[in-house]
Amino acid sequence: MVNKKEKEKKKHISFVTDKSLRFFEKYINNPSPTGFEWEGQRLWLDYLKPYVDKTYIDNYGTAVGIINPDAPYKVVIEAHADEISWFVNYITKEGLIYVIRNGGSDHQIAPSKRVNIHTDSGLVKAVFGWPAIHTRSGEKEDAPTLKNIFLDCGATSKEEVEEMGIHVGCVVTYEDEFTVLNNRYYVGRALDNRAGGFMIAEVARLLKQNKKKLPFGLYIVNAVQEEIGLRGAEMITHYIKPNLAIVTDVTHDTQTPMINKITQGDLACGQGPVLSYAPAVQINLNRLLIDVAKENDIPFQRQASSRFTGTDTDAFAYSNGGVPSALISLPLRYMHTTVEMVHKEDLDNVIRLIYEVLLKIEDGQDFRSFIV
Repeated sequence: MVNKKEKEKKKHISFVTDKSLRFFEKYINNPSPTGFEWEGQRLWLDYLKPYVDKTYIDNYGTAVGIINPDAPYKVVIEAHADEISWFVNYITKEGLIYVIRNGGSDHQIAPSKRVNIHTDSGLVKAVFGWPAIHTRSGEKEDAPTLKNIFLDCGATSKEEVEEMGIHVGCVVTYEDEFTVLNNRYYVGRALDNRAGGFMIAEVARLLKQNKKKLPFGLYIVNAVQEEIGLRGAEMITHYIKPNLAIVTDVTHDTQTPMINKITQGDLACGQGPVLSYAPAVQINLNRLLIDVAKENDIPFQRQASSRFTGTDTDAFAYSNGGVPSALISLPLRYMHTTVEMVHKEDLDNVIRLIYEVLLKIEDGQDFRSFIV
């Protein structure tokens, strides 16, 4: 016989308010390409400031909000702010523009996409062109590659392109924006990983709103340049010198076609945060995350990440003589496209898990398995 409690689905509690959702939409829609994150960081800090005691931004744009800045024991919660994009690399005499990647941009999704080219005098609209189906012939069609995708900004010469303010080195972003799908999924470009920046800001809001006093210094970090090698995290961890780091990023939902669960794992949107096992993930801190999730009935999934996580977790873990670090991932569909999707409930549960873990951490807590 099935227990009545087992039959009843627990009512989900949303932590995202109407005000915070408006910020989330504005934050996602604002372009923040790797190396050019400043405007997005300004938006994020403006939202965070009421909930922290102090703010800081470094030379490359990593933004930090600090609670209890004078406390000697320092805990970091972190996400990254940058999004994949393109650089203008070559302008033809006919006024067409060839690009190179800025981060892990996917050439296969580019054809027919609308973009913004960022110039000193503002945005210039353009499209990724592609030959019409009628003009392509042969048994084997050319697939999109970095060698054949190009931008058309409506110009007819290189000189006209340059008169529009476009030059080699201008950064290019897609213009797709935030939406909600079936009242279940948040959809947009750069949810990897501005969803993370949003979630850690919401943790700070909840701590303030609920008048929680932490016995340690909390550093809410929104790092730059993750997409090209964890560079922002590498810089900021040497500045903060944390005692502990909890990183949040996205990971792959593996339920859609053409993804091999044998190699990628069995992970799904709507089933909760993903906790990782990897050498950089400190085992006792990870156990704390698991215990807190179980104690608070927060659903979670598990992922094995082999030699490295590929996230800022690695940068924090292997800095400053070794910083106990752990990773909480948000399951996401269609990573590095303009229609990245995350489940509303997963986002709430990541926020809740980080919040509850912070309330469990003790001042000066030592995560070593034994002390000699």
